[in-house]
Amino acid sequence: MESSSSIWKQIWSNLKAIAIALVVAFLIRTFIAEPRYIPSDSMVPTFEIGDRIIVEKVSYYFHDPQPKDIVVFHPPKQLQRLGYDPDQAFIKRIIGKAGETIAIHDGQVYINNTPLKENYIQEPPHYQLEPITIPNNQLFVLGDNRNNSNDSHVWRSLPENNVIGRAFFRFWPPDRIGFVN
Repeated sequence: MESSSSIWKQIWSNLKAIAIALVVAFLIRTFIAEPRYIPSDSMVPTFEIGDRIIVEKVSYYFHDPQPKDIVVFHPPKQLQRLGYDPDQAFIKRIIGKAGETIAIHDGQVYINNTPLKENYIQEPPHYQLEPITIPNNQLFVLGDNRNNSNDSHVWRSLPENNVIGRAFFRFWPPDRIGFVN
């Protein structure tokens, strides 16, 4: 029969292992990667409602977000003033970065007066956007479902520091598992 002290040593050992596991999980989720759920159709056809992805957070420690990256971010102040929770997450594709001028007309996105080639969108935009120049430390983001997306064409630019990370890998549904391009 085990003594009561050896049972307590085993319990203490298990509690330490659980605590270490929780700390490691917290650090990974905070600084390296986290899972996210796609709640809307704003990124169709790239992501569908119910898709689950991994958002990696490491690459933006080494380089700035780039056009065509798909980013997850906290809503900018203009959306928070409309009632969106500051901890809520949005997902959109980066179209432009600081210093670039974006315009949308005749179903085409233009960056610095050059048409953007987009083979990933649901359909061309059915709206117009007068030219705007993206301020320093800001991004211009659009959903791939151009006509059903609450994005920069509505609320303008996104502060770079609102970016949580980059969509990296889809792990659900099983028939569409793979890296995000």
